[in-house]
Amino acid sequence: MASKVYWADLRADYRENLPQKLTRLMKTAGMGQIDFEDKFAAIKLHFGEPGNLAFLRPNWAKAVADFVKERGGKPFLTDCNTLYVGRRKHALEHLAAAQENGFSPLRACLETHLSIMKRFNSMLAMAI
Repeated sequence: MASKVYWADLRADYRENLPQKLTRLMKTAGMGQIDFEDKFAAIKLHFGEPGNLAFLRPNWAKAVADFVKERGGKPFLTDCNTLYVGRRKHALEHLAAAQENGFSPLRACLETHLSIMKRFNSMLAMAI
């Protein structure tokens, strides 16, 4: 039996932008049925080499991360180091290259911190 392939063209208009189209595609593909509640979810992508445009921009990763978070998951971005000599050959330069291409670890840390604080405050309120 052949696998189902889900795709969308890159046309957008005033009714639906591209990240919204990606969210609709994820729902259509059944990702909304996955139990993400309190589970880590790796979002594998290519952070890109600085100066190269052959990678998905951070707004695409954000759309997937938001989709997972809305379902109670704990998304994180991941990539693989390279064997060739370049800016992604080891973790420190890899993270710097990711940041240069718009992937911000600080923003992710702040969002995680805020999420933890909200949970703590709601637990505290229930205890009082």
